[in-house]
Amino acid sequence: MQPGNKNIIILGPAHPLRGGLASFNERLAREAQQQGHNVGIYTFSLQYPGFLFPGTTQYSSEPAPANLNIQVVINAVNPLNWIRIGNRLKKQKPDIIIVRYWLPFMGPCLGTILRIVKKNNHTKIICIADNIIPHEKRAGDHAFTKYFIKPIDAFITMSDKVLADLRTFTTTKPASHIAHPLYDNFGEKINQSTARAHLKLPADQPIALFFGFIRKYKGLDMLLDAMQLLQKKTATQQIKLLIAGEFYEDRKPFDEQIKQLGIEKNLFLHTEFIADSEVKYYLCAADVVIQPYRNATQSGVTPLAYHFEIPMIVTNVGGLPALVPNGKAGIVCEPNAPAIAEAIEKYFSMGSSTFIPGLQEEKKKYSWEILLKEILQLAAVVKK
Repeated sequence: MQPGNKNIIILGPAHPLRGGLASFNERLAREAQQQGHNVGIYTFSLQYPGFLFPGTTQYSSEPAPANLNIQVVINAVNPLNWIRIGNRLKKQKPDIIIVRYWLPFMGPCLGTILRIVKKNNHTKIICIADNIIPHEKRAGDHAFTKYFIKPIDAFITMSDKVLADLRTFTTTKPASHIAHPLYDNFGEKINQSTARAHLKLPADQPIALFFGFIRKYKGLDMLLDAMQLLQKKTATQQIKLLIAGEFYEDRKPFDEQIKQLGIEKNLFLHTEFIADSEVKYYLCAADVVIQPYRNATQSGVTPLAYHFEIPMIVTNVGGLPALVPNGKAGIVCEPNAPAIAEAIEKYFSMGSSTFIPGLQEEKKKYSWEILLKEILQLAAVVKK
């Protein structure tokens, strides 16, 4: 390791766990390795008890990523494990720990580990906070987050909303707002016709994509209502909606809504977990990505769309309008069915070529190099 390079540990989800957080942490580790740092990831042997996990499985069916040092050692519900891992990291004395925080449930586990690590008077602890105040609130959220925050030296948030939420807990600790980097680890953009053939989708129809875990705050019900409004306009070619992602809510109300609205013929339901190797097909098959959220901080879908250069329609909530400038990288609309329907119709009347130049310019902001540089700069100003 060259002088000036660091020993870095990332605490958070990674393989064999699946999902966006795992992909993010693995990609960040690769960036740090490419810059000459020594990097390891400490991930969970048990992340959530089964009754708290809303999906079918927490684990990936994909092969383990090559050339990454991933230690599957943290048990999120076992305090004896927290003490053991804390002492292990305290003794190891990494220069920097990068810890992910996305859910107050993780506050006691991660907060305890990091309190022990800090006793070595060497390790700088930088948190990447996806959420401070969660989308779905539960008893204990405030206390768990307060407990987690105490041992953190500095923070990075990926939206102004999360930064503002953080400042309700601490006004003195250093914090930076950095845009969520591009998810460029899912392969390169492929031809739309190739992607549609792979997914057995029609080659010649307009298709909008709703992508990712299905949760109430993401507003799929509003989007379904918007699809009915569009379906009633028989003078235009019927726009199809591809729903790709696993239900993290009871799916029965959605099935009943679809049947009641009579929109089945205009939907493609791929409502299972989308493996990493399949992600590029879904993004590249779409004419536009729709995020009809009721509330939002940032979204992992946005950097995916930027990477594959697919324009977006997003609602005017949280950090989404800042991430998707209206008229440049897509269209921003209000979070209700008529406004969403109007935005979809407007988008297809304008065409994707209207937005591609602005989208390509905007995506230059989303860099892993920028994120890592900010982490290192924050660590440099922390006093021990």
